Amino acid sequence: MSTVLGLYRLQQVDSRTDQIRARLQVIQETLENDLALRAASDQLAQVEARHRESTSVLKQCEAEVEKQRIKIEQAEASLYGGQVHNPKELQDLQRDVISLKRHLETLEERQLEAMLAVEEAEKNFVSARKVFEEVKSNLSRQSRELMLESEALQKELERLTLEREAIVQELTAQSLDLYNRLRQEKRGLAVATISENACAACGTTLTPAQQQSARSTSQLFNCPTCGRILFAN
Repeated sequence: MSTVLGLYRLQQVDSRTDQIRARLQVIQETLENDLALRAASDQLAQVEARHRESTSVLKQCEAEVEKQRIKIEQAEASLYGGQVHNPKELQDLQRDVISLKRHLETLEERQLEAMLAVEEAEKNFVSARKVFEEVKSNLSRQSRELMLESEALQKELERLTLEREAIVQELTAQSLDLYNRLRQEKRGLAVATISENACAACGTTLTPAQQQSARSTSQLFNCPTCGRILFAN
């Protein structure tokens, strides 16, 4: 195997390895990041709190209405029970009953508003709970899929590691040093192919002589512009 072919194969292995590691990093971050679930959970908690609050308000309104009705019954019992004969006292009792009934109307209006608020809060709670369960289910399914993908990528990474070791054994230390230096300088791409008479990495058009040099198996040829090792398919 020629040096340039070995470096090209090494580049393919390393590029794929870089892709796998980047994808594994994304998978790990995705599995650890449950923003959607936390947002749905927070929303559910807020809606549930409003539902509890509105229910509490309704119960308080119901208690006040019941208390007011009892007052009216007691006042009417005194008014019509025959125990009070004084005209002024009877007149005062009549005014009290009228006042109590007016206040009862106000309390019943508040009770109705509270009932409507509870109905709305209950609808929102049911909706938020449904969203939470859907997000939870989707996240669980996504997690399973990502775990399966991660396992497959880990196996491929192991295979690539063995393949890389085999390739490296056939290369000289000098060529490996050059390759590693270019990998660092050129954002991971040390070896580029020739595509349509040009360097596939930077797009520089190559002369026929330069292309012929790139096809040579006796020496390495670097792109005159970007400096990457060129490999002619």
